[in-house]
Amino acid sequence: MNPPETNFAALCHKKGSHRDLIVQEVPSPPRPRFDEIQVEVVAAGIQFSDLLRFSGNYQTTSAFPFVVGSEAVGTVCSVGSGVHHLKVGDSVLAPVGCIRRANTAAQSTILVPEGVDLQIAASFRNNYQTALDGLTRAHLQAGEVLLVHGAAGGVGLAAIDVGLQIGARVIGVVSNEAKKAIVARYGAEVILSGESGFRSQVLDLTESGADVIFDPVGGDTFDESVRCIAPFGRILVVGFTSGHAALAKTNHLLVKDATVIGFTVEGLFKHHPKIANRQLITLMRWLTAGRIKPFVSYVLPISEIQQAYQLIVDRQSAGKVVIDLTEESSER
Repeated sequence: MNPPETNFAALCHKKGSHRDLIVQEVPSPPRPRFDEIQVEVVAAGIQFSDLLRFSGNYQTTSAFPFVVGSEAVGTVCSVGSGVHHLKVGDSVLAPVGCIRRANTAAQSTILVPEGVDLQIAASFRNNYQTALDGLTRAHLQAGEVLLVHGAAGGVGLAAIDVGLQIGARVIGVVSNEAKKAIVARYGAEVILSGESGFRSQVLDLTESGADVIFDPVGGDTFDESVRCIAPFGRILVVGFTSGHAALAKTNHLLVKDATVIGFTVEGLFKHHPKIANRQLITLMRWLTAGRIKPFVSYVLPISEIQQAYQLIVDRQSAGKVVIDLTEESSER
């Protein structure tokens, strides 16, 4: 395969916002090393946590400039001499972002089977890995009640999808009727959270509250969650899209015998890469078999990277926004 003559990427050059992102030509990567492959990216997924990186409010920092995003699907265009499980022309899921061509460790990629939509594949790595390992960490069991906040978001829909696969009773919390319809399509019960909150609705629907609460929102949502968790329940903290983290009231946790668990997919890949890859292979099998259904609401070209993030900022997107490095923009 002959790679394109020029390479380009969406870059964050300074601490700021998505409006500061620049798409520009970047140096082509060298030949891959012994254990690396070179990938020509077709599509990349973006998410809310990227916005925190741009503003410097993420848990970890990145040196400027850095490539936007961290999950993509592409075609292998070169392999290192020590790589034998992949070949030129294979489609792979790789931990790279919005860059046309990049090198990455071969062991951090997995093969995308034929027949899998590449834009859909580009959308699910981070969200579904967060959902599967997070809910595993929370020991979610079949028959238990799982409450998912931000249920129409990328990681929220993933948690609903995975929770249903585990066999839990899943209740999603959303902010409007349009998002309610999307979540209901997955087979979950849905709560429309308004000025009165969600606590009373959860307690009306359940015997004693939710056994596991999946919280990517934080702030006041976490505080109210503690008040509708079942005895010996678990709250899984995976982010704070509300803009601020909650301060746990330990007296409430004590009364409920409740557990709070923090989880990031980055930590999983950093400290337990073999477990992460095994779970990713499981998720790819589920995707290929149609057992999980990642939802992509928008696909935009890399030239519209700022507009793509604006959709996330304005809460106009559901599921995932994908950057297509080869096609014009579209809405699904």
